[in-house]
Amino acid sequence: METLTGRVTGVNGNMTKVSFEGSVRKNEVAYIIVGDKRLKGEVIKISNGEASLQIYEMSEGIKVGDPVEFTGELMSVELGPGLLTQIYDGLQNPLPDLAEQCGFFLERGVYLNPIPDRDWEFTPVAKVGDKVVAGDTLGTVPEGIFTHQIMVPFTTRGEWTVKSINEKGSYNVRSTIAVIDNGKGEEKELSMVFSQPIKKPITCYEERLRPDETLVTKIRCIDAFLPVAKGGTFCVPGPFGAGKTVLQHLEAKNSEADVVIVAACGERAGEVVEVLTEFPELEDPKTGRSLMERTIIICNTSSMPVAAREASCYTAVTMAEYYRQMGLDVLLLADSTSRWAQAMREMSGRLEEIPGEEAFPAYLESTIAAFYERAGKVRLKDGKIGSVTIGGTVSPAGGNFEEPVTQATLKVVGAFHGLSRERSDARKYPAIHPMDSWSHYDGVVDRERVERARSILIRSNEVNQMMKVVGEEGTSSEDYIIYQKGELLDAVYLQQNSFDPIDAVCPPERQRIEFDRLYDALLKSYSLEDKSEIRAFFNQLRQEFLDWHATYFETPEFEAQEKKIADFYMAKAID
Repeated sequence: METLTGRVTGVNGNMTKVSFEGSVRKNEVAYIIVGDKRLKGEVIKISNGEASLQIYEMSEGIKVGDPVEFTGELMSVELGPGLLTQIYDGLQNPLPDLAEQCGFFLERGVYLNPIPDRDWEFTPVAKVGDKVVAGDTLGTVPEGIFTHQIMVPFTTRGEWTVKSINEKGSYNVRSTIAVIDNGKGEEKELSMVFSQPIKKPITCYEERLRPDETLVTKIRCIDAFLPVAKGGTFCVPGPFGAGKTVLQHLEAKNSEADVVIVAACGERAGEVVEVLTEFPELEDPKTGRSLMERTIIICNTSSMPVAAREASCYTAVTMAEYYRQMGLDVLLLADSTSRWAQAMREMSGRLEEIPGEEAFPAYLESTIAAFYERAGKVRLKDGKIGSVTIGGTVSPAGGNFEEPVTQATLKVVGAFHGLSRERSDARKYPAIHPMDSWSHYDGVVDRERVERARSILIRSNEVNQMMKVVGEEGTSSEDYIIYQKGELLDAVYLQQNSFDPIDAVCPPERQRIEFDRLYDALLKSYSLEDKSEIRAFFNQLRQEFLDWHATYFETPEFEAQEKKIADFYMAKAID
Protein backbone atom coordinates (compact mmCIF):
# COMPACT_ATOMS: atom_id res chain seq x y z
CA MET A 1 0.00 0.00 0.00
CA GLU A 2 1.42 3.38 -1.05
CA THR A 3 2.04 5.84 1.78
CA LEU A 4 -0.01 9.03 1.49
CA THR A 5 2.11 12.16 1.86
CA GLY A 6 1.50 15.86 2.25
CA ARG A 7 3.21 19.18 2.94
CA VAL A 8 3.03 21.57 5.89
CA THR A 9 1.19 24.76 4.90
CA GLY A 10 0.92 26.46 8.28
CA VAL A 11 2.13 26.20 11.87
CA ASN A 12 0.30 27.56 14.93
CA GLY A 13 1.95 26.35 18.11
CA ASN A 14 1.36 22.61 18.39
CA MET A 15 -1.23 22.65 15.59
CA THR A 16 -0.05 22.22 12.02
CA LYS A 17 -1.99 22.51 8.75
CA VAL A 18 -1.09 20.04 6.03
CA SER A 19 -2.18 19.93 2.38
CA PHE A 20 -2.66 16.47 0.85
CA GLU A 21 -4.17 14.66 -2.10
CA GLY A 22 -6.06 11.45 -1.45
CA SER A 23 -8.11 10.05 1.44
CA VAL A 24 -7.39 10.88 5.10
CA ARG A 25 -9.46 9.96 8.21
CA LYS A 26 -10.08 11.92 11.37
CA ASN A 27 -7.94 10.62 14.30
CA GLU A 28 -5.43 9.18 11.80
CA VAL A 29 -1.78 9.25 12.85
CA ALA A 30 0.69 11.24 10.75
CA TYR A 31 4.39 12.03 11.08
CA ILE A 32 6.01 15.36 10.23
CA ILE A 33 9.59 14.93 8.99
CA VAL A 34 11.85 17.56 10.57
CA GLY A 35 15.46 16.83 9.64
CA ASP A 36 16.14 13.31 10.90
CA LYS A 37 13.16 13.39 13.33
CA ARG A 38 9.67 12.02 12.78
CA LEU A 39 7.21 13.95 14.98
CA LYS A 40 3.95 12.18 15.76
CA GLY A 41 0.62 13.92 15.26
CA GLU A 42 -3.09 13.18 14.95
CA VAL A 43 -5.60 14.48 12.41
CA ILE A 44 -8.27 16.43 14.30
CA LYS A 45 -9.93 18.31 11.43
CA ILE A 46 -10.21 17.86 7.64
CA SER A 47 -11.40 20.58 5.27
CA ASN A 48 -11.01 20.91 1.47
CA GLY A 49 -7.81 18.94 1.01
CA GLU A 50 -6.24 20.37 4.15
CA ALA A 51 -5.84 18.53 7.44
CA SER A 52 -5.23 20.05 10.87
CA LEU A 53 -2.82 17.98 12.98
CA GLN A 54 -2.23 18.26 16.72
CA ILE A 55 1.43 17.46 17.33
CA TYR A 56 2.30 15.37 20.37
CA GLU A 57 5.86 16.70 20.51
CA MET A 58 7.51 20.07 20.90
CA SER A 59 6.81 21.74 17.55
CA GLU A 60 9.96 23.85 17.39
CA GLY A 61 11.64 23.69 13.97
CA ILE A 62 8.53 22.74 11.94
CA LYS A 63 8.31 24.98 8.88
CA VAL A 64 6.11 25.41 5.81
CA GLY A 65 6.99 22.83 3.16
CA ASP A 66 8.13 20.07 5.53
CA PRO A 67 7.01 16.62 4.32
CA VAL A 68 4.26 14.73 6.16
CA GLU A 69 3.54 10.99 6.06
CA PHE A 70 0.01 9.72 6.80
CA THR A 71 -0.02 6.17 8.22
CA GLY A 72 -3.62 5.23 7.47
CA GLU A 73 -3.92 3.98 11.09
CA LEU A 74 -5.93 5.49 13.91
CA MET A 75 -4.26 6.66 17.13
CA SER A 76 -3.77 3.34 18.94
CA VAL A 77 -2.10 1.58 21.87
CA GLU A 78 -0.52 -1.84 22.05
CA LEU A 79 -2.26 -4.34 24.32
CA GLY A 80 -0.76 -7.57 25.61
CA PRO A 81 1.07 -9.18 28.55
CA GLY A 82 3.68 -6.95 30.17
CA LEU A 83 1.62 -3.77 30.65
CA LEU A 84 1.48 -4.10 34.43
CA THR A 85 4.30 -2.39 36.42
CA GLN A 86 5.02 -0.12 33.44
CA ILE A 87 5.38 3.68 33.48
CA TYR A 88 4.37 5.26 30.17
CA ASP A 89 4.06 8.72 28.73
CA GLY A 90 0.84 9.82 27.00
CA LEU A 91 1.86 8.07 23.76
CA GLN A 92 2.60 4.76 25.55
CA ASN A 93 6.37 5.14 25.39
CA PRO A 94 7.96 3.33 28.36
CA LEU A 95 9.62 6.19 30.23
CA PRO A 96 12.36 4.16 32.01
CA ASP A 97 13.51 2.73 28.66
CA LEU A 98 13.25 6.17 27.07
CA ALA A 99 15.39 7.68 29.84
CA GLU A 100 17.94 4.90 29.46
CA GLN A 101 18.25 5.62 25.75
CA CYS A 102 18.05 9.44 25.82
CA GLY A 103 19.32 10.41 29.28
CA PHE A 104 17.69 12.95 31.59
CA PHE A 105 16.42 15.14 28.74
CA LEU A 106 14.03 13.11 26.58
CA GLU A 107 14.46 13.53 22.85
CA ARG A 108 11.48 14.21 20.64
CA GLY A 109 10.65 11.84 17.83
CA VAL A 110 11.83 8.74 19.73
CA TYR A 111 9.17 6.01 19.97
CA LEU A 112 9.84 2.65 21.62
CA ASN A 113 7.90 -0.61 21.81
CA PRO A 114 5.54 -0.30 24.80
CA ILE A 115 5.35 -4.07 25.43
CA PRO A 116 8.62 -5.56 26.79
CA ASP A 117 10.26 -7.95 24.29
CA ARG A 118 10.31 -11.16 26.35
CA ASP A 119 9.04 -14.75 26.40
CA TRP A 120 5.83 -15.88 28.12
CA GLU A 121 4.54 -19.33 29.09
CA PHE A 122 1.60 -19.73 26.72
CA THR A 123 -1.22 -22.24 27.40
CA PRO A 124 -3.72 -22.66 24.53
CA VAL A 125 -7.46 -22.57 25.28
CA ALA A 126 -8.89 -22.57 21.75
CA LYS A 127 -8.51 -25.60 19.46
CA VAL A 128 -8.06 -25.98 15.72
CA GLY A 129 -11.49 -25.69 14.07
CA ASP A 130 -13.02 -23.49 16.81
CA LYS A 131 -15.11 -20.54 15.67
CA VAL A 132 -13.93 -17.26 17.25
CA VAL A 133 -14.95 -13.60 17.17
CA ALA A 134 -13.41 -10.40 18.53
CA GLY A 135 -12.57 -10.71 22.23
CA ASP A 136 -12.60 -14.53 22.39
CA THR A 137 -9.76 -16.15 24.34
CA LEU A 138 -7.10 -18.04 22.38
CA GLY A 139 -4.91 -18.92 25.38
CA THR A 140 -3.47 -17.63 28.65
CA VAL A 141 -0.14 -16.56 30.14
CA PRO A 142 0.66 -15.89 33.82
CA GLU A 143 1.21 -12.17 34.50
CA GLY A 144 2.05 -11.57 38.14
CA ILE A 145 -0.91 -12.63 40.29
CA PHE A 146 -3.26 -12.70 37.27
CA THR A 147 -3.98 -15.11 34.45
CA HIS A 148 -3.61 -12.88 31.40
CA GLN A 149 -5.92 -13.87 28.55
CA ILE A 150 -4.59 -13.70 24.98
CA MET A 151 -7.60 -12.58 22.95
CA VAL A 152 -8.67 -12.16 19.34
CA PRO A 153 -8.09 -8.44 18.52
CA PHE A 154 -11.13 -6.31 19.36
CA THR A 155 -11.19 -4.75 15.88
CA THR A 156 -11.68 -8.16 14.19
CA ARG A 157 -14.96 -8.25 12.26
CA GLY A 158 -17.13 -11.31 11.74
CA GLU A 159 -16.58 -14.97 12.63
CA TRP A 160 -13.22 -16.65 12.05
CA THR A 161 -11.98 -20.24 12.33
CA VAL A 162 -8.82 -21.24 14.19
CA LYS A 163 -6.58 -22.76 11.51
CA SER A 164 -3.60 -23.41 13.79
CA ILE A 165 -2.57 -22.65 17.36
CA ASN A 166 0.70 -23.23 19.18
CA GLU A 167 1.09 -25.95 21.78
CA LYS A 168 1.82 -25.12 25.42
CA GLY A 169 5.28 -23.63 25.74
CA SER A 170 7.41 -20.50 25.97
CA TYR A 171 7.05 -18.01 23.10
CA ASN A 172 8.18 -14.48 22.37
CA VAL A 173 5.46 -11.89 22.94
CA ARG A 174 5.54 -10.90 19.24
CA SER A 175 5.77 -14.41 17.77
CA THR A 176 2.77 -15.89 15.94
CA ILE A 177 0.77 -18.07 18.35
CA ALA A 178 -2.29 -18.69 16.18
CA VAL A 179 -3.57 -18.38 12.62
CA ILE A 180 -7.26 -17.69 11.96
CA ASP A 181 -9.24 -17.89 8.69
CA ASN A 182 -12.56 -16.25 7.74
CA GLY A 183 -13.47 -18.72 4.99
CA LYS A 184 -13.12 -16.02 2.30
CA GLY A 185 -9.47 -16.59 1.60
CA GLU A 186 -8.29 -14.19 4.30
CA GLU A 187 -5.88 -15.35 7.01
CA LYS A 188 -4.57 -13.50 10.05
CA GLU A 189 -1.46 -14.36 12.04
CA LEU A 190 -2.01 -13.42 15.67
CA SER A 191 0.60 -12.82 18.36
CA MET A 192 0.14 -12.00 22.04
CA VAL A 193 0.18 -8.28 21.15
CA PHE A 194 -2.30 -6.27 19.09
CA SER A 195 -3.24 -2.61 18.55
CA GLN A 196 -6.47 -0.95 19.63
CA PRO A 197 -7.67 2.57 18.66
CA ILE A 198 -7.81 4.60 21.87
CA LYS A 199 -10.91 6.65 20.99
CA LYS A 200 -13.01 3.60 20.15
CA PRO A 201 -14.58 1.95 23.24
CA ILE A 202 -14.10 -1.83 23.60
CA THR A 203 -17.57 -3.42 23.44
CA CYS A 204 -16.79 -7.17 23.13
CA TYR A 205 -19.08 -8.13 26.02
CA GLU A 206 -22.48 -9.76 26.40
CA GLU A 207 -24.30 -7.23 28.55
CA ARG A 208 -23.73 -3.93 30.31
CA LEU A 209 -24.85 -4.13 33.95
CA ARG A 210 -26.00 -1.58 36.50
CA PRO A 211 -23.16 -0.64 38.90
CA ASP A 212 -24.77 -1.89 42.11
CA GLU A 213 -21.80 -3.34 44.03
CA THR A 214 -19.83 -1.04 46.34
CA LEU A 215 -16.17 -0.50 45.52
CA VAL A 216 -14.78 -0.72 49.05
CA THR A 217 -11.95 1.78 49.62
CA LYS A 218 -11.65 1.17 53.41
CA ILE A 219 -12.06 4.92 53.92
CA ARG A 220 -15.03 5.41 56.25
CA CYS A 221 -16.38 8.71 54.94
CA ILE A 222 -16.39 7.33 51.37
CA ASP A 223 -17.67 3.79 51.93
CA ALA A 224 -20.46 4.80 54.32
CA PHE A 225 -21.41 8.39 53.41
CA LEU A 226 -20.18 8.91 49.81
CA PRO A 227 -19.81 5.43 48.28
CA VAL A 228 -18.40 4.53 44.88
CA ALA A 229 -19.68 1.53 42.90
CA LYS A 230 -17.66 -0.95 40.87
CA GLY A 231 -18.13 0.24 37.31
CA GLY A 232 -19.24 3.66 38.53
CA THR A 233 -17.76 7.13 38.22
CA PHE A 234 -16.74 9.79 40.71
CA CYS A 235 -14.90 13.10 40.70
CA VAL A 236 -12.70 14.74 43.33
CA PRO A 237 -12.54 18.52 42.82
CA GLY A 238 -10.58 20.62 45.24
CA PRO A 239 -8.15 23.53 45.57
CA PHE A 240 -4.39 23.08 45.47
CA GLY A 241 -3.04 21.49 48.65
CA ALA A 242 -6.36 20.00 49.80
CA GLY A 243 -5.07 16.43 49.53
CA LYS A 244 -6.25 15.13 46.12
CA THR A 245 -3.05 13.19 45.41
CA VAL A 246 -2.83 11.67 48.90
CA LEU A 247 -6.48 10.61 48.69
CA GLN A 248 -5.73 8.93 45.36
CA HIS A 249 -2.83 7.07 46.98
CA LEU A 250 -5.17 5.72 49.66
CA GLU A 251 -7.80 4.71 47.10
CA ALA A 252 -5.22 3.00 44.91
CA LYS A 253 -3.70 1.11 47.83
CA ASN A 254 -6.80 0.05 49.74
CA SER A 255 -9.64 -0.21 47.23
CA GLU A 256 -10.91 -3.67 46.30
CA ALA A 257 -9.81 -3.36 42.67
CA ASP A 258 -7.64 -5.90 40.88
CA VAL A 259 -5.76 -3.44 38.66
CA VAL A 260 -5.05 0.25 39.31
CA ILE A 261 -4.23 2.67 36.46
CA VAL A 262 -3.06 6.18 37.32
CA ALA A 263 -3.21 8.74 34.50
CA ALA A 264 -1.29 11.88 35.45
CA CYS A 265 -2.53 14.13 32.66
CA GLY A 266 -1.05 17.58 33.07
CA GLU A 267 -0.34 17.59 36.81
CA ARG A 268 2.74 19.36 38.14
CA ALA A 269 5.94 17.37 37.76
CA GLY A 270 6.58 17.43 41.52
CA GLU A 271 3.30 15.66 42.28
CA VAL A 272 3.93 13.06 39.56
CA VAL A 273 7.43 12.40 40.91
CA GLU A 274 5.80 11.77 44.29
CA VAL A 275 3.55 9.13 42.68
CA LEU A 276 6.48 7.51 40.87
CA THR A 277 8.63 7.31 44.00
CA GLU A 278 5.94 6.32 46.50
CA PHE A 279 3.93 3.73 44.55
CA PRO A 280 6.79 1.19 44.28
CA GLU A 281 7.28 1.59 48.05
CA LEU A 282 3.60 1.03 48.92
CA GLU A 283 2.82 -2.48 50.11
CA ASP A 284 -0.14 -4.18 48.47
CA PRO A 285 -2.44 -5.36 51.32
CA LYS A 286 -3.63 -8.23 49.10
CA THR A 287 -0.24 -9.77 48.36
CA GLY A 288 2.23 -8.13 50.75
CA ARG A 289 4.36 -7.21 47.72
CA SER A 290 4.81 -3.92 45.85
CA LEU A 291 1.62 -2.18 44.75
CA MET A 292 3.29 -1.53 41.38
CA GLU A 293 2.84 -5.22 40.46
CA ARG A 294 -0.82 -4.51 39.68
CA THR A 295 -0.45 -0.88 38.65
CA ILE A 296 0.13 1.02 35.40
CA ILE A 297 1.15 4.69 35.48
CA ILE A 298 0.58 7.05 32.55
CA CYS A 299 2.84 10.03 33.20
CA ASN A 300 2.18 13.23 31.25
CA THR A 301 3.19 16.22 33.34
CA SER A 302 2.41 19.91 32.76
CA SER A 303 5.95 20.36 31.38
CA MET A 304 5.31 17.83 28.59
CA PRO A 305 3.60 18.75 25.27
CA VAL A 306 0.03 19.97 25.88
CA ALA A 307 -1.70 17.86 23.20
CA ALA A 308 -0.49 14.60 24.75
CA ARG A 309 -2.71 15.17 27.80
CA GLU A 310 -5.75 14.13 25.81
CA ALA A 311 -3.95 11.04 24.51
CA SER A 312 -2.91 10.01 28.04
CA CYS A 313 -6.56 9.92 29.23
CA TYR A 314 -7.68 7.78 26.30
CA THR A 315 -4.58 5.55 26.52
CA ALA A 316 -5.36 4.85 30.19
CA VAL A 317 -9.06 4.08 29.69
CA THR A 318 -8.30 1.74 26.75
CA MET A 319 -5.89 -0.26 28.94
CA ALA A 320 -8.54 -0.32 31.67
CA GLU A 321 -11.14 -1.74 29.26
CA TYR A 322 -8.58 -4.34 28.13
CA TYR A 323 -8.18 -5.74 31.65
CA ARG A 324 -11.93 -5.55 32.16
CA GLN A 325 -12.25 -7.98 29.24
CA MET A 326 -10.45 -10.54 31.44
CA GLY A 327 -13.14 -10.30 34.14
CA LEU A 328 -11.06 -8.01 36.39
CA ASP A 329 -12.13 -4.96 38.40
CA VAL A 330 -10.08 -1.95 37.28
CA LEU A 331 -9.79 1.43 39.01
CA LEU A 332 -8.70 4.31 36.77
CA LEU A 333 -7.61 7.50 38.53
CA ALA A 334 -7.23 10.52 36.20
CA ASP A 335 -5.30 13.44 37.70
CA SER A 336 -6.43 15.92 36.60
CA THR A 337 -9.15 16.34 33.99
CA SER A 338 -8.92 20.15 34.36
CA ARG A 339 -5.47 20.12 32.72
CA TRP A 340 -6.87 17.96 29.92
CA ALA A 341 -9.74 20.43 29.43
CA GLN A 342 -7.22 23.28 29.30
CA ALA A 343 -5.40 21.43 26.51
CA MET A 344 -8.73 21.09 24.65
CA ARG A 345 -9.31 24.82 25.09
CA GLU A 346 -5.91 25.60 23.63
CA MET A 347 -6.46 23.36 20.59
CA SER A 348 -9.97 24.74 20.09
CA GLY A 349 -8.57 28.27 20.05
CA ARG A 350 -5.96 27.32 17.46
CA LEU A 351 -8.72 25.76 15.31
CA GLU A 352 -10.59 29.10 15.58
CA GLU A 353 -13.75 27.40 16.86
CA ILE A 354 -16.53 29.41 18.49
CA PRO A 355 -15.70 29.42 22.22
CA GLY A 356 -18.08 28.46 25.00
CA GLU A 357 -18.03 29.50 28.65
CA GLU A 358 -14.59 30.71 29.83
CA ALA A 359 -13.28 30.03 26.28
CA PHE A 360 -13.62 26.26 26.69
CA PRO A 361 -14.90 24.55 23.51
CA ALA A 362 -18.66 24.18 23.11
CA TYR A 363 -18.24 20.39 23.03
CA LEU A 364 -16.50 20.26 26.45
CA GLU A 365 -19.48 18.59 28.16
CA SER A 366 -19.94 15.92 25.50
CA THR A 367 -16.21 15.08 25.45
CA ILE A 368 -16.04 14.72 29.25
CA ALA A 369 -19.27 12.66 29.20
CA ALA A 370 -17.88 10.34 26.50
CA PHE A 371 -14.77 9.72 28.63
CA TYR A 372 -16.69 8.87 31.82
CA GLU A 373 -19.19 6.74 29.89
CA ARG A 374 -16.38 4.29 29.15
CA ALA A 375 -16.60 3.21 32.79
CA GLY A 376 -19.02 0.38 33.49
CA LYS A 377 -19.70 -3.07 34.85
CA VAL A 378 -20.16 -5.75 32.19
CA ARG A 379 -20.97 -9.43 31.83
CA LEU A 380 -18.55 -11.03 29.38
CA LYS A 381 -19.37 -13.76 26.89
CA ASP A 382 -17.84 -16.40 29.18
CA GLY A 383 -20.05 -15.31 32.10
CA LYS A 384 -17.36 -13.42 34.03
CA ILE A 385 -18.10 -9.98 35.47
CA GLY A 386 -15.59 -7.17 34.93
CA SER A 387 -15.67 -3.47 35.70
CA VAL A 388 -13.91 -0.18 35.05
CA THR A 389 -14.36 2.49 37.73
CA ILE A 390 -13.23 5.99 36.74
CA GLY A 391 -12.32 8.61 39.31
CA GLY A 392 -11.16 11.98 37.99
CA THR A 393 -9.71 14.80 40.05
CA VAL A 394 -10.59 18.34 39.04
CA SER A 395 -8.41 21.34 39.88
CA PRO A 396 -10.70 24.38 39.64
CA ALA A 397 -8.92 27.72 39.87
CA GLY A 398 -9.28 29.08 43.38
CA GLY A 399 -11.39 26.09 44.41
CA ASN A 400 -14.38 27.47 42.47
CA PHE A 401 -16.74 24.53 41.86
CA GLU A 402 -18.95 26.67 39.58
CA GLU A 403 -16.38 26.72 36.75
CA PRO A 404 -17.23 24.81 33.51
CA VAL A 405 -15.03 21.70 33.92
CA THR A 406 -16.37 20.90 37.40
CA GLN A 407 -19.96 21.53 36.35
CA ALA A 408 -19.61 19.44 33.17
CA THR A 409 -18.14 16.61 35.23
CA LEU A 410 -20.85 16.76 37.90
CA LYS A 411 -23.52 16.19 35.24
CA VAL A 412 -22.16 12.74 34.34
CA VAL A 413 -20.54 11.23 37.46
CA GLY A 414 -22.31 9.14 40.10
CA ALA A 415 -20.46 10.52 43.12
CA PHE A 416 -18.98 13.90 44.03
CA HIS A 417 -16.20 14.07 46.64
CA GLY A 418 -15.61 17.81 47.01
CA LEU A 419 -12.45 18.69 48.93
CA SER A 420 -12.63 21.69 51.23
CA ARG A 421 -9.85 24.20 51.88
CA GLU A 422 -11.45 24.94 55.27
CA ARG A 423 -11.29 21.27 56.34
CA SER A 424 -7.79 20.86 54.96
CA ASP A 425 -6.54 23.91 56.90
CA ALA A 426 -8.18 22.45 60.04
CA ARG A 427 -6.21 19.20 59.44
CA LYS A 428 -9.43 17.22 58.96
CA TYR A 429 -8.43 14.42 56.58
CA PRO A 430 -9.61 13.21 54.21
CA ALA A 431 -10.76 16.78 53.59
CA ILE A 432 -13.97 15.75 51.80
CA HIS A 433 -16.78 18.16 52.68
CA PRO A 434 -19.53 15.86 54.05
CA MET A 435 -22.43 18.23 53.32
CA ASP A 436 -21.48 19.58 49.88
CA SER A 437 -20.54 16.13 48.56
CA TRP A 438 -23.01 13.45 47.41
CA SER A 439 -23.30 9.97 45.91
CA HIS A 440 -26.00 8.10 43.98
CA TYR A 441 -24.59 4.68 44.91
CA ASP A 442 -25.32 2.37 47.85
CA GLY A 443 -22.62 2.03 50.48
CA VAL A 444 -21.66 -0.43 53.20
CA VAL A 445 -24.14 1.16 55.67
CA ASP A 446 -27.92 1.49 55.21
CA ARG A 447 -28.61 4.71 53.28
CA GLU A 448 -31.59 5.79 55.41
CA ARG A 449 -29.52 5.69 58.60
CA VAL A 450 -26.65 7.52 56.90
CA GLU A 451 -29.04 10.30 55.83
CA ARG A 452 -30.32 10.62 59.38
CA ALA A 453 -26.74 10.92 60.66
CA ARG A 454 -26.03 13.51 57.96
CA SER A 455 -29.08 15.53 59.10
CA ILE A 456 -27.50 15.72 62.57
CA LEU A 457 -24.30 16.97 60.93
CA ILE A 458 -26.21 19.63 58.97
CA ARG A 459 -28.10 20.79 62.08
CA SER A 460 -24.82 20.88 64.02
CA ASN A 461 -23.29 23.12 61.35
CA GLU A 462 -26.29 25.46 61.55
CA VAL A 463 -25.88 25.75 65.32
CA ASN A 464 -22.15 26.37 64.85
CA GLN A 465 -22.88 29.25 62.45
CA MET A 466 -25.37 30.68 64.94
CA MET A 467 -22.84 30.37 67.78
CA LYS A 468 -20.39 32.51 65.81
CA VAL A 469 -22.94 35.33 66.06
CA VAL A 470 -24.56 34.93 69.51
CA GLY A 471 -21.73 33.10 71.24
CA GLU A 472 -21.85 29.90 73.28
CA GLU A 473 -23.67 31.70 76.11
CA GLY A 474 -26.62 32.56 73.86
CA THR A 475 -27.09 28.96 72.72
CA SER A 476 -29.55 26.64 74.45
CA SER A 477 -28.35 23.37 75.99
CA GLU A 478 -30.41 21.39 73.47
CA ASP A 479 -28.77 23.16 70.53
CA TYR A 480 -25.33 22.84 72.13
CA ILE A 481 -25.82 19.06 72.44
CA ILE A 482 -26.78 18.91 68.74
CA TYR A 483 -23.59 20.86 67.93
CA GLN A 484 -21.46 18.44 69.98
CA LYS A 485 -23.11 15.41 68.34
CA GLY A 486 -22.15 16.73 64.90
CA GLU A 487 -18.59 17.39 66.05
CA LEU A 488 -18.45 13.84 67.47
CA LEU A 489 -19.60 12.31 64.17
CA ASP A 490 -17.09 14.39 62.24
CA ALA A 491 -14.14 13.63 64.52
CA VAL A 492 -14.62 9.88 65.04
CA TYR A 493 -16.12 8.68 61.76
CA LEU A 494 -15.47 11.13 58.92
CA GLN A 495 -11.81 11.59 59.82
CA GLN A 496 -9.17 8.87 59.69
CA ASN A 497 -5.60 8.73 60.97
CA SER A 498 -3.42 7.58 58.08
CA PHE A 499 -0.38 7.41 60.39
CA ASP A 500 -2.07 4.76 62.55
CA PRO A 501 -1.68 1.35 60.84
CA ILE A 502 -4.98 0.19 62.36
CA ASP A 503 -7.14 3.27 61.73
CA ALA A 504 -5.68 3.94 58.25
CA VAL A 505 -7.51 0.90 56.87
CA CYS A 506 -11.08 0.25 58.01
CA PRO A 507 -12.73 -2.86 56.48
CA PRO A 508 -16.50 -2.72 55.82
CA GLU A 509 -17.40 -5.08 58.70
CA ARG A 510 -15.65 -2.77 61.15
CA GLN A 511 -17.23 0.31 59.54
CA ARG A 512 -20.72 -1.13 60.15
CA ILE A 513 -20.04 -2.00 63.81
CA GLU A 514 -18.50 1.42 64.52
CA PHE A 515 -21.32 3.23 62.73
CA ASP A 516 -23.99 1.25 64.63
CA ARG A 517 -22.42 2.17 67.98
CA LEU A 518 -21.96 5.82 67.00
CA TYR A 519 -25.47 6.02 65.51
CA ASP A 520 -26.94 4.72 68.77
CA ALA A 521 -25.00 7.34 70.74
CA LEU A 522 -26.14 10.13 68.40
CA LEU A 523 -29.85 9.27 68.76
CA LYS A 524 -29.84 9.18 72.56
CA SER A 525 -31.07 12.05 74.71
CA TYR A 526 -28.76 12.93 77.61
CA SER A 527 -29.23 14.29 81.09
CA LEU A 528 -26.48 16.93 81.26
CA GLU A 529 -26.66 19.98 83.51
CA ASP A 530 -24.74 22.75 81.77
CA LYS A 531 -22.49 23.44 78.80
CA SER A 532 -19.37 22.65 80.79
CA GLU A 533 -20.69 19.16 81.57
CA ILE A 534 -21.91 18.72 77.96
CA ARG A 535 -18.45 19.65 76.65
CA ALA A 536 -16.65 17.35 79.07
CA PHE A 537 -19.03 14.45 78.31
CA PHE A 538 -18.62 14.65 74.52
CA ASN A 539 -14.86 15.21 74.75
CA GLN A 540 -14.54 12.05 76.83
CA LEU A 541 -16.86 10.13 74.49
CA ARG A 542 -14.80 11.27 71.51
CA GLN A 543 -11.59 10.06 73.15
CA GLU A 544 -13.15 6.68 73.92
CA PHE A 545 -14.10 6.27 70.25
CA LEU A 546 -10.59 7.27 69.11
CA ASP A 547 -9.11 4.71 71.51
CA TRP A 548 -11.48 2.15 70.00
CA HIS A 549 -10.12 2.96 66.52
CA ALA A 550 -6.64 2.07 67.77
CA THR A 551 -7.60 -1.50 68.80
CA TYR A 552 -7.35 -4.46 66.46
CA PHE A 553 -10.65 -5.66 65.01
CA GLU A 554 -12.36 -8.79 66.42
CA THR A 555 -10.17 -9.02 69.51
CA PRO A 556 -11.15 -9.06 73.21
CA GLU A 557 -9.72 -5.53 73.50
CA PHE A 558 -11.97 -4.34 70.67
CA GLU A 559 -15.10 -5.78 72.31
CA ALA A 560 -14.09 -4.48 75.75
CA GLN A 561 -13.61 -0.94 74.42
CA GLU A 562 -16.99 -1.05 72.68
CA LYS A 563 -18.64 -2.09 75.96
CA LYS A 564 -16.80 0.71 77.76
CA ILE A 565 -18.17 3.25 75.25
CA ALA A 566 -21.71 1.91 75.57
CA ASP A 567 -21.56 1.95 79.38
CA PHE A 568 -20.17 5.49 79.36
CA TYR A 569 -22.89 7.17 77.28
CA MET A 570 -25.73 5.00 78.61
CA ALA A 571 -24.90 6.25 82.10
CA LYS A 572 -26.04 9.72 81.01
CA ALA A 573 -28.72 8.65 78.56
CA ILE A 574 -32.42 9.26 79.20
CA ASP A 575 -34.63 6.23 78.54
